[in-house]
Amino acid sequence: MAKLGEVCDFYAGTGFPNEYQGRVTGKYPFYKVGDISKNVLEGNRELKICANYVDEEVVQKLKGSILPPKTIVFAKIGEALKLNRRAITSCECLVDNNVMGIKAQNSRLNDEYLFYWLQNLNLSDYSESTTVPSVKKSRLQNIEIKVSPLEEQEKVVSTLNKLSDLILARKKQLSKLDELVKARFVEMFGDFEFNPKEFQVYHLCELCDVGSSKRIYQEEQSISGIPFLKVADLNELIDTGKYSCSTFIPLERYEQLLYKELTPTENDILITSRGTLGKCYIVQSDDEFYFQDGMISWLSNFSPKVSSIYISYLFAQPYIQKQIESLQAGSTVAYLSITMLKKINVILPPKKLQDDFATFVKHVDQQKQTVQQSLEKLELMKKALMQEYFG
Repeated sequence: MAKLGEVCDFYAGTGFPNEYQGRVTGKYPFYKVGDISKNVLEGNRELKICANYVDEEVVQKLKGSILPPKTIVFAKIGEALKLNRRAITSCECLVDNNVMGIKAQNSRLNDEYLFYWLQNLNLSDYSESTTVPSVKKSRLQNIEIKVSPLEEQEKVVSTLNKLSDLILARKKQLSKLDELVKARFVEMFGDFEFNPKEFQVYHLCELCDVGSSKRIYQEEQSISGIPFLKVADLNELIDTGKYSCSTFIPLERYEQLLYKELTPTENDILITSRGTLGKCYIVQSDDEFYFQDGMISWLSNFSPKVSSIYISYLFAQPYIQKQIESLQAGSTVAYLSITMLKKINVILPPKKLQDDFATFVKHVDQQKQTVQQSLEKLELMKKALMQEYFG
């Protein structure tokens, strides 16, 4: 075992005034917290995406600290710290002063071994107990790391790299399948900006009921029972297929709502109505949850001439998103009210064409399910190995 300060070099970030930001060419990439997040979400271990570059003259003016290649960088302050996102620099670069860098001393420690070890470290456990979470270099320097022989470290890295590459490949497969469905949508229905096929146009309220849930007051909520989804939970469900809900309502209260037919049923659509607007989730037969009124809207009782799958994909099109944006005119908070939703214009192709698209989506979903199961197995395997290697 050794302390991080004994086997690593630490690098501080550099203040980055607005006047020097925005250049897309230069000698050095200048990474901000957002750049690290973008790279991680793209599946990049090494930093490739950067929004800002600087030249030698600016570095001198800023008295900038240049980080060497193979430095592991991460957010050291704010909510981003809690996300535990890590990336490796691929060249000499700078990072802003919300970021910290740690570089292994290669006589004792492999760079990528350190990267994976840091991925397994929850920085929130070492943050200062202040209003804004932050970690200090002095505290991290005293954390102990198991320093195995370099040959063993290289074997660990090789195994984890292979698994990580397989995981990334599965995620790319899922992404390509999503793109396939979007392309098929445009191919079948055309460009809605011009409605070249001259489909009929309706207001959304002519095609379904537009509403929300019955209000659940604070005193009705509980710490167990039926999940009570807030808009962040719905976003997570749409993006990942899962949610980590922390609020519930008692089973008895849910059963009352169920009895009065005040709960969503299969093929209803829930829509995000605060923050990121217009994201759709189609309710499944085995779903059992309730949701927050006002923040989430509810489409139900669809007309026989419309498919919920068609509506959910239509809402992702610029045609609908532009309508949502125009309805926000003069508003300081992104909010999609029931009244606004009712006004949305919906171009409606023949039901047979919608059903053909729905069938295509179901076939692709079956493929996605197979890929998703493989992805989950790989992620579980990686998690187990990380625990075995790093504790």
